[in-house]
Amino acid sequence: MSFQIILGSASMARRQILAEMGYEFKIMTADIDEKSIRMDKPEELVMVLAEAKADAIISRMQSSELDVGADQTTLLITADTVVVYEGIIREKPSSKEEAWDFIKGYSGGQAGVIGSVLVTNLRTGKRKGGWRSAEVYFHIIPEEIIDNLIEEGTTLNVAGGLMLEHPMISPFVEAVIGTSDTVMGLPKELTEKLIHEAL
Repeated sequence: MSFQIILGSASMARRQILAEMGYEFKIMTADIDEKSIRMDKPEELVMVLAEAKADAIISRMQSSELDVGADQTTLLITADTVVVYEGIIREKPSSKEEAWDFIKGYSGGQAGVIGSVLVTNLRTGKRKGGWRSAEVYFHIIPEEIIDNLIEEGTTLNVAGGLMLEHPMISPFVEAVIGTSDTVMGLPKELTEKLIHEAL
């Protein structure tokens, strides 16, 4: 069955993972105020945020009368990731200082990652979603490494300032319980399953 995919995310890591899965896709981003959406449980928060992103993209497509492919099935994939550290939900750091504190906290410690995926069939309206979790354990991260990482700036764009795939951080990752693609923002196995369920 032929279908199109729209990835509703600006994340480079998510683009890379979806491309590795062998899919071609267009990119649309959702302009939502993530901080205005609050939930106590991280699993609920990531699901609600993925839904809000999908809703925002769909309403933008409708208002600009973009052809959502009435004749062809189009799947919209949205996702959200949060980090849980000592029971506290962490989203994208709001400043370099906060990012520094986040990463310093992981040094010699651990962080949990919860990631959601939501696949919306734009032709039928069918929606399938789910979430996965992972635990990341770190060696001691030297402060000069943290300084360099913050100066570079990319950690400000990711949940909890956590980028396993970053060459400055990867040597200090001791272990990942779960899958690294969950930590990077798009669990492959779950995404594949939801794509098939949404068709």
